[in-house]
Amino acid sequence: MINYIIAIAAILIVVVTIRNFVKNSKSGKSSCGCSCSGCSSASSCHSNIDDLQK
Repeated sequence: MINYIIAIAAILIVVVTIRNFVKNSKSGKSSCGCSCSGCSSASSCHSNIDDLQK
């Protein structure tokens, strides 16, 4: 019985994490929490990196 409770809790944590990520992505927030101008992965997140550096 405890295994089911732990499994359900783990699934809920994953679902909430994914939901928050999708919500932040739709609202335009960065997933890393910092500005994109200093991010080494900015080119993979944004197709037009030149606009970020202006």
